[in-house]
Amino acid sequence: MSAVKAEVVAVFPNKVKIVVDDLENFRIAEESLRVGSYLKISDNENAVLVAIIENFQISAKEDGTQDYVIEAFPLGVLRDGRFERGGDALAIPPKRVEPATIADIRLIYGSSLPAKDRFCFSKLATNQEVEVPVDGNKFFNKHIAVVGSTGSGKSHAVAKIIQKAVASKGDFALNNSHVIVFDIHSEYRTAFPDANFIDSSNLVLPYWMLNGEELEEFFLDTEANDHNQRNVFKEAVIRDRKAQHAGSDEDRGRIHLDTPLPFDIRNVLQHAIDRNSEMVDTGEVYAVSNKEKAGQPKLTQGSLHGRLTNFVNRLESKINDRRLDFFLGEKSKAITFEETLRSILGYTTEKCSNVTIVDLSGVPFEVLSITVSLISRLIFEHGYFYKRLRCQENPDEKINNDAPILLVYEEAHKYVPNSDLSKFRASKISIERIAKEGRKYGVSLLLASQRPSEISETIFSQCNNFIAMRLTNPVDQGYVRKLLPDSLGTLIDKMPAFRQGEALLVGESIALPSVVQVEVCTQAPTSNDIPYWDLWREQWKDLAIGKIREEWLKR
Repeated sequence: MSAVKAEVVAVFPNKVKIVVDDLENFRIAEESLRVGSYLKISDNENAVLVAIIENFQISAKEDGTQDYVIEAFPLGVLRDGRFERGGDALAIPPKRVEPATIADIRLIYGSSLPAKDRFCFSKLATNQEVEVPVDGNKFFNKHIAVVGSTGSGKSHAVAKIIQKAVASKGDFALNNSHVIVFDIHSEYRTAFPDANFIDSSNLVLPYWMLNGEELEEFFLDTEANDHNQRNVFKEAVIRDRKAQHAGSDEDRGRIHLDTPLPFDIRNVLQHAIDRNSEMVDTGEVYAVSNKEKAGQPKLTQGSLHGRLTNFVNRLESKINDRRLDFFLGEKSKAITFEETLRSILGYTTEKCSNVTIVDLSGVPFEVLSITVSLISRLIFEHGYFYKRLRCQENPDEKINNDAPILLVYEEAHKYVPNSDLSKFRASKISIERIAKEGRKYGVSLLLASQRPSEISETIFSQCNNFIAMRLTNPVDQGYVRKLLPDSLGTLIDKMPAFRQGEALLVGESIALPSVVQVEVCTQAPTSNDIPYWDLWREQWKDLAIGKIREEWLKR
């Protein structure tokens, strides 16, 4: 090793250039030298700059020999047994260059965090003997984005993170973690068999808990922008809420469209029918000459006569749609506010659970946004009012929420797209509010998507921790690149070539941006690719078309 000549020939703000005369002898026995390997660059002040190799070049000399030119990206400085982010403290000229040992690399990650703050779900991609911890507090109390193309291991990464979080406990059966997963493709039940599982068969969301924005999106044709139907609907809802309220006149007078109090949608329908067929007394009577109607009051069509037909038909269609029973069925009328919240949070009478999986695969697409919006808003408002309660009980309270919640949005682009369409308005408003304010009330987000460029930029830009897996779409690559720090060098260029489970881990929670290999799930989600070729080569299979039809019609 001592015979090998390796020297720094150029130092730039974000790059160090090194010339090595014998690359084979320069490397250490513990690992091969490659793009992504770590180097140590020493100066006279006992500071060691750690840099990651970005590329190699071969330079031919006049005597026929070759030099190897290495360009490395500076990550930080090892000083007094601790790693410090940033590489501008190195004295010039540096005196020594050598590959970092496994012990050096472990020191980089191991010295960055106290043991109690360490949360590990991955290992270094270039050397899987090295765990890559994140600061558990900074990881979960800041919003997280997990992006990756189909087959990159995105769902497995999300599942692994949650599994590790709920498994971190002492001598108690359940720790205090609370995770709610919006599962759009029914993938996560196998990964969390003990979870509080909610799907279309047991999901109950009372429609009267929808706020004004959600009510209008659900029951009205918002694209038509019909003020008549909007005014009649609002009038009917408020009137029925007041009629069913048993409180004081003063309380009744404060009821409005957003008040989460029960009302009967069938009464609203009847009100719309009445207004659509309304005849108004003109104050006149028919003359004696009209033998059939003599003396009877003259009537004329009301101002909305015949103008609410589409609205009436829409309401009738919603009420009679069996697929919407979880919103409009008998159970939704009987369930209480508290029961609804307990069901979502995993505080059910049957059992308590760290993880609630909301399987959205059976929810009709036209109400997917509303469903997600209502649940998300309830969780946010739960955090808001819980904080108020804690502060009222103890004005000196420093922790806003002692049972914080992580909301996981799988395939987030499906219900918070970068779109202004009215059918996504409610969910975008709810989730954008959480993205901007949720951390104050103990509610954070994990967004998972294969199409990050289609996610609302307002939401995505609020994420502080990124797990960027293989992305092959240039538009998505560019979008992610725009949101990540400029200081990543060429690390971000590796995304298209990542293997399954590999990811660029970057954010406030990690000591330095790293290419990692996410650990294998203890129990995997059912997101594995179907082995077409293997199945196609098997004997012809008969399908139970009749049973499939029966299951189909249940929706």
